[in-house]
Amino acid sequence: MDIATIERAQAPTAEVVELLTELDAALAGYSADQRHALSIDKLFQPDVRFFVARVDGVAVACGGIAFHDGYAELKRMYSKPAVRGRGVAKAVLRRLEAEARAAGATLLRIETGLYQADALRFYEGAGFRPCGAFGPYADMPPHAIETSLFYEKAV
Repeated sequence: MDIATIERAQAPTAEVVELLTELDAALAGYSADQRHALSIDKLFQPDVRFFVARVDGVAVACGGIAFHDGYAELKRMYSKPAVRGRGVAKAVLRRLEAEARAAGATLLRIETGLYQADALRFYEGAGFRPCGAFGPYADMPPHAIETSLFYEKAV
């Protein structure tokens, strides 16, 4: 497999919309108030950097990083099932970690869901460790985060 590029997306192209639509479908098991994904518009704000990975020119994975006071947060990480286990998500994560370090962040966090078994294995395998609710999640009512799991990693 050849990862041709991992590049920053500057706008919500059709490829980006397709990847995020697939991600949203994969998260359908969560109630609306338990989904904390950034909207497409918010992915293209100054405090967020969003990337697309292509294999042989085809967009197959994506992920973003939002910068907050004291930490950076992974947002909207997704890879198509056909490329899972082939290193694409690891390459996207490495790029996001590099972005975090370059921006001066020393802590990378993520909120994910308890039904995402593959994602949980992936993040734990990449060195993320469980932590408590952080940032805006810490202020949410308990029912809004009852299916959420929180992880962090020094970068």
